[in-house]
This record gives sequence, structure tokens and C-alpha cells, in this order.
Amino acid sequence: MNDGQLLRYSRHILLDEIGITGQQRIVNAKVLIIGAGGLGSPAALYLASAGVGRITLADGDTVDLTNLQRQILHTQERVGQAKALSGQTALRGVNPEVQVQAIASHVAGEALAALVADADVVLDCCDNFATRHAVNRACVSHRTPLVSGAAIRFAGQVTVFDSRRDHTPCYNCLFPEGEDVDQVRCAVMGVFAPLTGIIGAMQAAEALKLITGAGEVVVGRLWLLDGLSMEWRSVKFGPDPECEVCGVSAAGACDNLR
Repeated sequence: MNDGQLLRYSRHILLDEIGITGQQRIVNAKVLIIGAGGLGSPAALYLASAGVGRITLADGDTVDLTNLQRQILHTQERVGQAKALSGQTALRGVNPEVQVQAIASHVAGEALAALVADADVVLDCCDNFATRHAVNRACVSHRTPLVSGAAIRFAGQVTVFDSRRDHTPCYNCLFPEGEDVDQVRCAVMGVFAPLTGIIGAMQAAEALKLITGAGEVVVGRLWLLDGLSMEWRSVKFGPDPECEVCGVSAAGACDNLR
């Protein structure tokens, strides 16, 4: 790092758990953020300010006036602009040293797999189960850590999935694909604006911990926040041996293809 970086990131460097070595890891890191909305906004801002070397923002939506209540990457002047491009502008303003790649489309299939394979950490900040499961499958396949967050009304949740570790669950273990789960959206249910900031900031924190090796990440624990009472509770969960993505069933399917 140069003198300017040593000064910019000095408050991180002062932390024994991070130091110069950890900050250099942050500067060298590549993070993929799926969704530049309520959760992706605070997460991306904190990761950019922390000095993550390359941030890829993927979002196929455009900025709408209703987004501005909580999506702090965007401004009224950028209403109608692609969220990924609006986010790129915001992050460059926060930290011009960070390389920001904007993907203004809904990524899936081989394109998603390539992005995940090239990332050190993936943040799931999207708002639909189909994308969440697609991201999870790609992360399991490429053994890329995944930080998952969600927020609706006054309820928020965050957890980490890390397929590099043995005997750890994936997103599908916790929320099996195909089960009857009500798809709730902010446009219908509403969401408490600061809640998205809290959960998004936690996602950034877990991502930085994964990158630097500081502390313990919340693998196998789902943290749930009640925004009305401001009470947290933690639920432990483990891998599902019959999980079709990471379990025995998935391994058997792979063996049959060899």
C-alpha cells in the first residue's frame, strides 16, 4: 500500500485483528454484490470505503422514486438510470481507488457462474428466491463464500454460507428450493428504511471478516432482527444430508456423471 492508502485505512490498520496484512487483503479482494437496492446499497458503500479492490455490482433494475426511501446508493437525479450504473457513480465518489464493475442486467446461468468463480466473496442482496437459489448453487459449485441478507417490513436476517469448510450448510439446506414459501416484496409489504441499512452493514462486516480472517463469521447461525423491539435472536442450523445442492444427494448425482 502507498502512503495515501496507509492514511485512508489507518483506522482499520490500528485494529490488531486486521492490521496492515488484513487491510492489504481487503485491497486485493474481489467482491460480487447481487442487487444494488436496499441491502446492496449500504453493503457496497461500506465495502468501497473499506478499500475492497474490486466490487462488481449486478442489478438489472432501474432507479425508481420509491427506491430513494432506503436505497442510499441512489439519488433523485439518477431516477430512471440503471441501478448498477448509479451505484458505480456513488462508489467512485466514495473511494476512487476502488475498481467498480457495473452489470446492468439480471445475471444467470454461465454468466453468473463466471462472476461467482472470479469473486472472493459474494453478497446476496437480491429480493427473490429464484435468484437466491441460483446464486447459492453457483457459490457451492465454486466454493465461494456467500453472505446472505434479507429485510421486509420490520424483520431482518443475515447469515453466512462457506462451502470451503467441511460439514457446513448451504442456502438450500435452510430454505429448500421448491417448498411453498410466500414471496414477499417491499412493493406490497413495505420495509422500514433503517432496517435495510442495519442488515446491509452486517453483510459488509461479515464479508470483511471473511476476507481478513478477523473474528468468527456467522456460519451455521441465522441472525434474526425484530426492528420494532430491536431485539436479536440467533438460530443454529446445520447441513441437510439430503440437500440437492450440497448434500449426499448432490454428491451422488455428481458421481453418476463421471
